[in-house]
Amino acid sequence: MAVAMTASDEKGINKDMVQDFKVSKENELRFEVEAKERVKLELMDGIAEIFGTELVRTRSYIFESSSKIAVFTWFGCSIRLTGKLEAAYVSKETPMTIYLNTHAAVELMRRKSQAEELRGPRVLVVGPQDVGKSTFCKLLLNYATRMGRKPTLIDLDVGQGGISIPGTIAALTVERPSDPVDGFDTKVPLVYHFGHTSPNGNLKLYEVLISRIADVFNAKSECNLNVRASGCVINSCGWIKGQGYNCILHAAQSFEADVVLVLDNERLHNDLKRDLPEFVNIVLLPKSPGVVERSRELRRDHREERIKEYFYGPNKIYFPHAFDVKFSEISIFKIGAPALPDSCLPLGMEEDDTQTKLVPVRPQRDLVHHILSLSMAESLEENLVETNVAGFVVVTGVDPETETLSVLAPAPYPLPRRHFLIMDIRFIDINK
Repeated sequence: MAVAMTASDEKGINKDMVQDFKVSKENELRFEVEAKERVKLELMDGIAEIFGTELVRTRSYIFESSSKIAVFTWFGCSIRLTGKLEAAYVSKETPMTIYLNTHAAVELMRRKSQAEELRGPRVLVVGPQDVGKSTFCKLLLNYATRMGRKPTLIDLDVGQGGISIPGTIAALTVERPSDPVDGFDTKVPLVYHFGHTSPNGNLKLYEVLISRIADVFNAKSECNLNVRASGCVINSCGWIKGQGYNCILHAAQSFEADVVLVLDNERLHNDLKRDLPEFVNIVLLPKSPGVVERSRELRRDHREERIKEYFYGPNKIYFPHAFDVKFSEISIFKIGAPALPDSCLPLGMEEDDTQTKLVPVRPQRDLVHHILSLSMAESLEENLVETNVAGFVVVTGVDPETETLSVLAPAPYPLPRRHFLIMDIRFIDINK
């Protein structure tokens, strides 16, 4: 769908810096937007796509600060970039043909599943950090939706948050290709609270949530034939050694993965071939040469941007609500009690049980800037740990004397539920 551009949309773009690129067939234009700059992309001629989504010739695409974009063409195209770039070049070294063949093989599995009324392929994408797992998942999903499928994205990467904010595990049924700028439509995701930016923040809870979201996906697959035949694409974390490897095995077993795609790690590929059943197709794929390694600071900045976008929307188009809540109106819990030695544990209880225990939290001033997940549970009789969340708030102030909590929320008062789960993740609202 074409979108009309306004003067405000192009604010911050240096219109004196214009570059035209002629991209030959099966080549890729890669560019990086300079920090604190914006760049406009226009398809002047030909056919091109960004991560599996076709570009519209009558639309301009605005990319924000530090964006890293790859425009691929199967038949050749002309691209115009307006704005300040950190780098821009055309490359013929791209694994897109391999990726397209991978999609074609998965699509054949979907067709067979649909014909025989069986469940579709469940594809687990694994690999170390910064090999392009999230981008590759997006490409597979975009190609699938262009074939009329409704695949489900399962996001297990709690560090970055591809569907919701960081610190969550989420699922999203994808019905149309992602927008090259704004990504997938995430209005109705299924989100579970984890509360940490790495699985080792609470390994037991991480595995419990993987099993839970797998059960929910199985139930939905039974009710929707298109969703069942379309299968799912599972994006994993970049932790692939030790306990991280065990998490990969747990994800493969929980979802009963048919296909495991390993990006750029031969050792992981061989370990999975040894430890997973023979019927699982385990394929080693190359990463794109255009993938850029991110520093710890850049990862932190990306997390903050994801949280800011949740409250303020892309380009700050939303206005979140600030209001006060009485302590008596809500209850706050932390998942996971302090570890105890075996000799101090009650008879029959294991240490792992403490990792999924709910611990009540009395609001204090140190709660300021913490993100709270609002559970969909209506009462404490429900399992808060395995109940999905309705949304998130940020604590902006705590007044113990008046027993009042000040929060920033995407929706106005009153709150639809009363039970909150506290995250280790903080967000300082500089827009306040």
